[in-house]
Amino acid sequence: MADESTQSIVVDAEPDEIMAVIADFPAYPEWAAAVKKTEVLSEDADGQAEQVRFTLDAGPFRDVYTLEYDWADDGLSVRWHLVKGQLQKAQRGEYALAAQGDKTKVTYTLSVELAVPMIGLFRRKAEKMVMDTALKELKRRVEGR
Repeated sequence: MADESTQSIVVDAEPDEIMAVIADFPAYPEWAAAVKKTEVLSEDADGQAEQVRFTLDAGPFRDVYTLEYDWADDGLSVRWHLVKGQLQKAQRGEYALAAQGDKTKVTYTLSVELAVPMIGLFRRKAEKMVMDTALKELKRRVEGR
């Protein structure tokens, strides 16, 4: 598995508000620029998504892939891993939320292994760009509600 990259941002909202946006997969195409389509394939007994198919178009990187989610009981984190992908061989990620007064620190951890070899430096830059964009778009979506 590839090395993990981690990045954080502080969002002016409570953790439950942020997790509600993270869990609303059908709305991703409205605010996550590279996500063109999502489809919740299965849900757990609580109605939270277990498997979600994504159609991604990030310029030179286009992929259709399925992620499986594991939601923490305390509502402060969600982890996922790749079930199936075209461009990716593996993906692991996590959003971890930590309340800081009336704000929340959101930490995003991501590890992606592509089916096509990529020089480590370029892969890390791509991961950083994906995480930076995802966190900024998440912050904008949550704070704009």
